[in-house]
Amino acid sequence: MRKAVVWGAIALLGTWALAMVALARGETVNAVWVVIAAVCTYLIAYRFYGRFIAKRVVGLDPARPTPAHMRTDGLDFVATDRPVLFGHHFAAIAGAGPLVGPVLAAQMGYLPGMLWILAGVVFAGAVQDFVILFVSMRREGRSLGELVRLEMGTAAGVIALFGTFLIMVIILAVLALIVVKALANSPWGLFTVAATVPLALLMGGYSRWVRPGRIGEVSLLGMVGLLLAIMFGRTVADSAALAPWFTVSAVQLCWILVGYGAIASLLPVWLLLAPRDYLSTFLKIGAILALAVGIVIVAPPLRMPAVTQFVHGGGPVWSGSLFPFLFITIACGAVSGFHALIASGTTPKLIANERDALFIGYGAMLAESMVAIMALIGASVIDPGVYFAMNSPAAVVGTDPASAARAVSAMGFAVTPATIAAVAHDVGEQTVISRAGGAPTLAVGMAQIFSQVIGGKALMAFWYHFAILFEALFILTAVDAGTRACRFMLQDLIGLAVPSFRNATGIVPALVGTGLCVSAWGFILYQGVTDPLGGVNTLWPLFGISNQMLAAIALTLATVVLLRMKRQRYAWVTILPTAWLLVCTLTAGLLKLVSSDPKVGFLAHAARIDAAIARGEVLAPARSMADMRAIVWNDRVDAGLTVLFVAVVVAMVLFGLRAGLGALRADRPTVHELPGQAVGA
Repeated sequence: MRKAVVWGAIALLGTWALAMVALARGETVNAVWVVIAAVCTYLIAYRFYGRFIAKRVVGLDPARPTPAHMRTDGLDFVATDRPVLFGHHFAAIAGAGPLVGPVLAAQMGYLPGMLWILAGVVFAGAVQDFVILFVSMRREGRSLGELVRLEMGTAAGVIALFGTFLIMVIILAVLALIVVKALANSPWGLFTVAATVPLALLMGGYSRWVRPGRIGEVSLLGMVGLLLAIMFGRTVADSAALAPWFTVSAVQLCWILVGYGAIASLLPVWLLLAPRDYLSTFLKIGAILALAVGIVIVAPPLRMPAVTQFVHGGGPVWSGSLFPFLFITIACGAVSGFHALIASGTTPKLIANERDALFIGYGAMLAESMVAIMALIGASVIDPGVYFAMNSPAAVVGTDPASAARAVSAMGFAVTPATIAAVAHDVGEQTVISRAGGAPTLAVGMAQIFSQVIGGKALMAFWYHFAILFEALFILTAVDAGTRACRFMLQDLIGLAVPSFRNATGIVPALVGTGLCVSAWGFILYQGVTDPLGGVNTLWPLFGISNQMLAAIALTLATVVLLRMKRQRYAWVTILPTAWLLVCTLTAGLLKLVSSDPKVGFLAHAARIDAAIARGEVLAPARSMADMRAIVWNDRVDAGLTVLFVAVVVAMVLFGLRAGLGALRADRPTVHELPGQAVGA
C-alpha cells in the first residue's frame, strides 16, 4: 500500500508538471517544471514499463550464463561489475546527439522537442536498447548485422551488415567532427581530454592487478585524477612553454583521433575502454546532475517560446518543418540507431548477469534522455536573440554584432548588438556569432546557470570553458567504443567470405578490421574538417537520417525475434516504434532527395550551386570556385548515400515481414538462441 501511494504521488506530480509546461500560454514557464516532469516520467517508465518488458516481453533469466562467462578471454569477453558496465555503456551511447540535437531543435520552441524526447525514450529508444542488448546477449554478443543474418536470413544479413557498416562510418565521422570543432586550437580542453587516457590505464591496472574488485577505491582515484586534470588544464593553457604542445589544428586533430580510435579498438577492453568510459561518466553525470541542481536553485525561466513560427519550416538553424525533421534532428535522447550497435557490440560481451540488462539497457537510455532535456533547457534559458545569433549561419546574420542584431530582430526575436557583444565578453570569447553545432550554445546556457550559483559573472568564462570540455569528453567516449563495435561489425562482414575473420579474439582479423574501419571514418572526417560549409552543416542531416534508419532496422529485428519466440502478443512493444520511425525516416529521406527547396533537398542545393558556377558566381560561404565544386560534390555524395540508406531500410522491412510471417506460421519457437544452462553448471 505504501509503495502504491508513493508511485501514485510521483505520477500525479509528473502529470502536474507536464500540464504546467504544455498548457502554459502567454506566461513564463519555469525550467524546474521541465526537470520535474522528466524525472517523474523516467521513474514511472523504468519501474513499470521497463520491468514489464523484462519480465513479460523478453523474460530475463538470472540463472542463464552470459557470453562474458561462457567465452571469457580477458580481452573482449569479461564479466564486469554492474556500475562499471553502466558507466561504460552510458559513456559509449551518450555522444554528440543528446547535446547537439536538442539545442538545434530549440529553434522550433522548447515544447515540441521536450515532448518528443520524453515520449520517444520511453516507447522507442529505451525499448530498442534493452531488447537489442537482450538479443545479442543470448547469441554470444553478436553484432547487429550478424543478428539479422541469424534471424532473417543470409541475404538480409549481408545487406544489413553492409548498410549498418556504412551508417556506422557516417556516425563515427560526425561524432569525431564535433570533437574536432570543440578541441581544435584549445590547449586547455585537449590536455584534459588527453590526460584521461593515462588515468584510465592506471585505473584499469589498479582494478586488475593491485586491488581487484575495489570499485570504490578506483572510483576515488578516477575522480581525484579528473579534477586535477581539469584544474591543471588551465595552467597548461596559460603556459607559454606548455600551451603550444597542446595547440593543434583541426586537420592535425583529425589524424590524432584516427590513431586514438585504432589503438582503443585493439587494447583489452578492461585496460582502457571500460575504465576510461567509467571515468568519463563521472564528469558526464556529475555535470548533468550539477546542472539539474543549479536549475532547481536558480529556477531560470524558459525564455524561448513554447512554439515558434519555424515549426512550419524556414528556420535559420536548420531547414524543414516539424514533421518529419524534428524527429530526425533529435535522435540521441529519444531514440538512436547508434545505440543498437553498442548494445550488440561491446556491452553484451561484458554483462555479468541477465538481470543487469534492464538497468544497463533501459536505464542508461533514460539517463541519456535526461542529458537531452538538460541540453534543451540550456538552449531555452538564454536570450532567444542570442540563440539565433549563435546558431544561424554567417550568410544569414553576418559576422558582427550589428548585422546579427538586425537579422535576428527581423526574425521576430529582438536583440541589441550590445547584448550579443556582452555574451561574448562574459564567456571569454572574441565572438559568439555563428558558433553553430549546438555545443557553444549549451555551454553559454550552462555557464549562465552555474555562474548564478557560484562565482557570478567573474567565473562565467571558467564555467563556459568547463562546459565545452564536458561536451568534448562526453562525445569522445562514443568514438572509441563505436570504433570497437564497428570493428566487430566489419569482421562479421568479411567473415562471410573468410570465416576466420569472425574470430573476435584473432590478432590478424582485429588488425585488418580496425585498419579498414578507422580509414573509412577517418576519410569522411577529413572531408568534414576541410568542408567549405563547416562539416557539421553538411554531415548532420545525413547523420540524423542514417541514425534513425538504423534504429528502424534494429526494431524490425527485435520484432522478428519476439515473433520467433512465439511472444506475438507482446510484439506491439516493438512494432509501434518501428512503424513511427519508418514513416519519419522515409519521409525525410525522400524530401532530402526530391524537394525543390535548396534549403531542404540535397540535389536542389547542388543544382543551385551548379548554376552559380556556370555564371562564374561564388556564393557565400564559399570563397572560391574550388569551394563551390566541393559543395556540389558533397551534396551529391549525401544524396547517393541517402538513396542507399533508404534502399537498405526498405529491404530490411521486406525481409522482416517475410521472417515474421514465417514465425507466425510455425507451431513452435524458431528463435536462434544458444542453449542456456545454470551459471557454474
